[in-house]
Amino acid sequence: MFWKVKGKKNLPPGPVLIVCNHLHISDPPYIAASIPKKAVFMAKEELWDNKWSRFWVENFGAFPVRRKTFNRESLRTAEEWLGKGISLIMFPEGARSQDGQMKRAFTGSALIALHSGLPVIPVAITGSENVSRLTWSFFHRPTLTVTIGKPLIPPHCNGIPTKKQRNDFSDEIMYKIAELLPPAYRGVYGKEKTNN
Repeated sequence: MFWKVKGKKNLPPGPVLIVCNHLHISDPPYIAASIPKKAVFMAKEELWDNKWSRFWVENFGAFPVRRKTFNRESLRTAEEWLGKGISLIMFPEGARSQDGQMKRAFTGSALIALHSGLPVIPVAITGSENVSRLTWSFFHRPTLTVTIGKPLIPPHCNGIPTKKQRNDFSDEIMYKIAELLPPAYRGVYGKEKTNN
């Protein structure tokens, strides 16, 4: 397998929020190895239900989050890591895509960004969906590509961000990721953005 990383020059100094599409269980280590920053992962809390998966996610530097109801504890933990100068990696779709196309994202990444004011780095990954296709990989030379986009600076908000602010910035992040992907991967973010 060929492994390419594009756009490293787009990474600013200091802690950032790294937000990526999600295709395969192997995405977290690929992203961590592609981006030269100390980082931790926010992962779905269901991974802590099983002793085996819990062992791996905890030892890989992840902490749990409820996908549908983003709780204060997860927000506090995220901001503690960022405050220590450690970047945070998130997959806002909440689960791996079964067809390779982007799904509608949860707004937790936008909430963290709006609270912290730190840059958001949109990242796109392609090719990892072929990792488990051993027969296909044997006859082909698959390429895994990680593309790092330019930083997004979250807009200022007074106090707690409104639902509209969270939704709007979440969409902005996801559309930026989509721009880094081939059209076949863009899914719901392949359509032109409409202003509500």
